[in-house]
Amino acid sequence: MESHIEKQNGDELQKSFKEMISTLPKGKSWGFPGDHYQYQGFWFVPPFLQGALLAQQQFQALPTDIILCSSLRTGTAWLKSLTFATITRTLYDDSTTPLLSKMPHDVVPLMEFDHAQFSTNRHRGIPLLATHLPYSFLPRSIIDSGCKLIYICRDPKDTFVSLYHFIARHNKSQNTQPIQLDEALELFHEGVCSFGPYWDHVLGYWKASLERPDKLMFLKYEDLVEDTVLHIKKIAEFMGYPFSSEEQQQNVPENIVKMCSFDNLSGLEVNKTGKHRQGQGNLGMENNIFFRKGKVGDWKNYLTTEMAQRLDQRTMQKLSGSGLSL
Repeated sequence: MESHIEKQNGDELQKSFKEMISTLPKGKSWGFPGDHYQYQGFWFVPPFLQGALLAQQQFQALPTDIILCSSLRTGTAWLKSLTFATITRTLYDDSTTPLLSKMPHDVVPLMEFDHAQFSTNRHRGIPLLATHLPYSFLPRSIIDSGCKLIYICRDPKDTFVSLYHFIARHNKSQNTQPIQLDEALELFHEGVCSFGPYWDHVLGYWKASLERPDKLMFLKYEDLVEDTVLHIKKIAEFMGYPFSSEEQQQNVPENIVKMCSFDNLSGLEVNKTGKHRQGQGNLGMENNIFFRKGKVGDWKNYLTTEMAQRLDQRTMQKLSGSGLSL
């Protein structure tokens, strides 16, 4: 009975959110169906903004939750797989882990989509959730509960190139025309992209990590690439799942890193042929679109010197005085 009432309330909220969103400033969506809408300084496509607003109203965080936070195309799938494999290392082994049969985005649910309304059906044994929301959009219960957050960011140039190709590949799978690279760069530079401006997204979490370092771990993709084993040990410690000296002698961290490597994950059948959010309309997406290169510095293959300089100047201007460099 209660869940029926919850659903009714949720449906009414969704309706009121839709009406409100239709009144917001609009921007181009890079080729996804519909437009971007600006709300409280950030740009969203409607399903994500509706999910954000619903989560703010209804999501109840637990003190034991660990929430993986990121903008798009900054290493989210990799962070999900590394943390999931670390937390579940005593539940599964290399041949039974769900990462072999499900893609990382299906293993670690997205708070604003999968648990915004009904958080009673969560897997209590695995405390991981993910979000793309800016720090200022997080439901109050996340901050108040004292649960832990891990944020990952990336060089804006690589983030932009990865995002552009991600959307272009999705357009191709839908037989629609992607926008041109220079047009996408202009929009990204002005902050008009999902969860953008990118720099504001990063800064929100950066500042929060300085204020609450015991609750928010701030990671750079490039550092994770450079020494994944060292960082997975730090992440495990932060999450409260440290590797014992015996596990370290048995190379457990190294084995997790190997299993979650780009080459291994992208080569799995599920990530080559499966579909994420199957049956959810426009949200459905081929799994292989999520795996492209995972390389640091790939932007050099796509951006002219002038394009790169524009983004670098924007980065310097946005991060000035913050103590952060990207």
